Amino acid sequence: MTLRVLRVAACLAACAASAAASDWYVAPAGTSGGQGTRDAPWDIESALSGRQKIAAGDTIWLLGGTYKHPNRKSGNLGYSVQLAGRENQPIHVRAARGERVTIDGGLAVQNPSAYLWLWDLELIVSENLRQSRRFEELGSHPKSYDRPHGGLNVYTGTGCKYLNLVIHDNAQGVSFWSGATESELYGSIIYDNGWDAPDRGHGHAVYTQNEKGIKTIADCIMTGGYGYTMHAYGSSRAFVDHYLAEGNICYDGGRFLIGGGRPSRDIKVVNNYLYNVDMQLGYSAPENEDCEVRGNLIVNGGLYINKFKQVVEEDNLVLRKTDPRPAGAAIRVEVRPNPYDADRFHVIVFNWAQSPTAALELGRHLQMGDSYRLMAPRDLFGQPVAAGVYDGTPPPIPMKGEFAAFVLLKGSVR
Repeated sequence: MTLRVLRVAACLAACAASAAASDWYVAPAGTSGGQGTRDAPWDIESALSGRQKIAAGDTIWLLGGTYKHPNRKSGNLGYSVQLAGRENQPIHVRAARGERVTIDGGLAVQNPSAYLWLWDLELIVSENLRQSRRFEELGSHPKSYDRPHGGLNVYTGTGCKYLNLVIHDNAQGVSFWSGATESELYGSIIYDNGWDAPDRGHGHAVYTQNEKGIKTIADCIMTGGYGYTMHAYGSSRAFVDHYLAEGNICYDGGRFLIGGGRPSRDIKVVNNYLYNVDMQLGYSAPENEDCEVRGNLIVNGGLYINKFKQVVEEDNLVLRKTDPRPAGAAIRVEVRPNPYDADRFHVIVFNWAQSPTAALELGRHLQMGDSYRLMAPRDLFGQPVAAGVYDGTPPPIPMKGEFAAFVLLKGSVR
């Protein structure tokens, strides 16, 4: 068990021990004058902006439906989040159990937010679902991008966590800036963000900078889009320090980059899975301090470590398109548990033999009689790729090609 998982377990135990916490409810048709109950819920704007009586340790349950921010102008970041919990007493903002909650227009985490956990929300910009994503203007701020920016925009906050989010079809997936310290993006599915232009693709799955404290980006699934998957980058004035990137699954997307114009330090990149994605540490800085690159599996891509004084490089497997595949192992299947949700796992399959199916060993994760659903990341709320009741036999996973990623959910209904 990794140190990070132990920290998660301790944090969850401390949060569960908070005795005086209250549950509050928000609905698409809620009002600021409501009581915050399920029968008389609040509106999302007054709840998230801190105008309601929410205390450290409380949970705000968002009831199912679409919360569409009324400002649809270019560049709008959506609902402002200004909620401050305390260490071991975070404020939780969660989708109600078993309900799909869609935020249309984005979230912006701003002061005085701290010790805030956002869970299980879907973030979109609905205009991008039906309008062209091709613009003929150059640069990162085209005037013709006549729709909200959307996504998750984190400007501040100590000890915050962003958990199991689904973020797609925004101008950018996650903007995770230096004002967010000792914070974590975990288990989120981020795909098809950004737009196309004559100069290049714009908008990344994750765009991030960091100066103080460890910023963790772990067990996320990132794919598609028009920019980079991971874009931990900045100019010579920006800090790109103290990162832990662990267990992420990146495929069919842009480069996974940590590095910029200023020297980087304390970079740990461990046990990530990349397919059709390059990994690069270090960019244009004349030298960097230290990095640890261990246990990564990169297929149809390269690993580039640039100008670091100290490098720990161990147990990485890098296979370019023309390289032979591992001998004696027709299929490699990895199942990664979710320390925040015991009913959720990420599944990675490297189908070296191009078999039509792969066997999914679930004995370590399911009990006899448990129901399960195997979901495609881009269709988490749709029909399962496979489903059943576990009887001890490894269920077959339908495969197309050499690689696939899935989300395994325990139970028939979330």
